[in-house]
Amino acid sequence: MEELRNLPSAASAHRSRWRTQRWVGLLLIATCWPLNWTLKGVTEYLFFPLWLGYVLVVDALVAARTGSSMWTRSRKEFVLLFVASSPVWWMFEVINDRTANWEYLGSNHFTTFEHYLLCTISFSTVMPAVFETAELAGSFKWVERFAFGPRVRETAALEAGFFLAGAGMLLLTLAWPKYCYPFVWTSLVLILEPLNRWLGREHFMEYLERGDWRPIVSLSVGALICGFFWEMWNYYSWPKWIYHTPGAQFLHVFEMPLLGYGGYVPFALELFVLRNLLWRGAPRVDHI
Repeated sequence: MEELRNLPSAASAHRSRWRTQRWVGLLLIATCWPLNWTLKGVTEYLFFPLWLGYVLVVDALVAARTGSSMWTRSRKEFVLLFVASSPVWWMFEVINDRTANWEYLGSNHFTTFEHYLLCTISFSTVMPAVFETAELAGSFKWVERFAFGPRVRETAALEAGFFLAGAGMLLLTLAWPKYCYPFVWTSLVLILEPLNRWLGREHFMEYLERGDWRPIVSLSVGALICGFFWEMWNYYSWPKWIYHTPGAQFLHVFEMPLLGYGGYVPFALELFVLRNLLWRGAPRVDHI
């Protein structure tokens, strides 16, 4: 009987937490968004609180829709996702030193140390944003239709093929970056998917063997939504990033060429495999 009497209070506490988290997130967005667009030289200071607000709002929406979210399941894992995110994106920055697909305008407002520090803090929001949005996408009923899709049998030959194809793509990218730069967004998936399998980490094929395509669909949709907000909030910012994508510099949506948005789909899968490689105890995506 005591447990039954506690149910209403538990539900009330949950609603209260959701309202607090939602309003904190919305306040951060409402404050940082206009300041980011109207004040020159503040983007690197406001990027983190703006995207933290986004993450908090999306997490609150997930909790309201499903009764569970990254924050409610584990505060520690929620924070660790921010920690894992920065080195992951810095890896792409290192690759970009070769491909030169994007550059940051206005970074001379800061010292070298300030720039790298603020970038590291900003990069910490990438993975939380994508995984939170993927979980939100996965909460909609239309995603359920992908629970029983085509099955892909995981074999040693397929794993070896993935690895060799990914390694070849990466070598081509480094050798001829002007022509092969799109491989940046596919090569790491193919290399690390079998590597995670060999290391006993979570990987895509364990879902595809069952015909469950929901994690891939949810992650892809999540990255596309985040991509839209990344590009929109960047457009009037300063400092900001711009793109150099030979052969695709047309039909821009904000600074990003329309074809470039296609890269967000494999990018989501790269985040998944990189997270699992770097973080042995990473939370599984079964709930997506």
